[in-house]
Amino acid sequence: SQFVIVIDLMAVSGAEMMTRTKCLSYLETLLEPGRFQDYCPNGLQVAGKEQINILITGVTASKDLIDAALDMRADAILVHHGFFWRGEDPRVIGVKQRRLKQLLINDINLIVYHLPLDAHLTLGNNAQLARLLGLKSGSMILGTGEPAIGLSGHFSSPKTVPEFVSELNQSLGRTPLVIKGHDRPMKTIGWCTGAAQGYIEQAAAMGLDAYLSGEISEQTAHLARELGINYFAAGHHATERYGVAALGAHLSDKFDIQHQFIDIDNPV
Repeated sequence: SQFVIVIDLMAVSGAEMMTRTKCLSYLETLLEPGRFQDYCPNGLQVAGKEQINILITGVTASKDLIDAALDMRADAILVHHGFFWRGEDPRVIGVKQRRLKQLLINDINLIVYHLPLDAHLTLGNNAQLARLLGLKSGSMILGTGEPAIGLSGHFSSPKTVPEFVSELNQSLGRTPLVIKGHDRPMKTIGWCTGAAQGYIEQAAAMGLDAYLSGEISEQTAHLARELGINYFAAGHHATERYGVAALGAHLSDKFDIQHQFIDIDNPV
């Protein structure tokens, strides 16, 4: 199933016309992908037409998203999860061939930003999740190296585990998996969207009461209990819907384009 979040269907008066070249140049400056050692190429992954009038954003460049973009007569698709991941089969066969074929024969650009979109301090996944949940950002949480990806901060008021679970359920539309490390009210929290459960040890070392990410691994449960930190796995997809939608809305304000964020349902 799918539903559409309409961000901006009217071109902003006085905005610039957007070409692929101009868009990529702007995004390069805005997101600074060269700072990151990423798992996939950031920026343009599939070249399409030069003029961009209709932009579709989504979390992952799946067949369903590409089909929806075709229905919308999109000139470009901007996603968080694209193609050509480190270590994957490089052959253009199967699912990858079918997705690429649809983009190429319809002259649609595919633009991808992974870690740079997680980390951006206003439009990024972590910043947008904080805005949605009312979390107050403070320090950064380092990832596997520079620059920092995750954030840490505090709740607007102390939270119990059931209170925060209820807020996550209401905001994200799903109930998180919770591993309790303590029973005291939570004042401080670290968060990093997606598959960032491995940062829990850094969050605990910072003395945080809780840590939130998208996924959970087998060892995460043991670490949360032994380190005395509450862990919330709120869904990879659910936590990463907001950065790319915010980025698309930002581009629609900057340039003379139509933009829609399309959310392809994913329970993971």
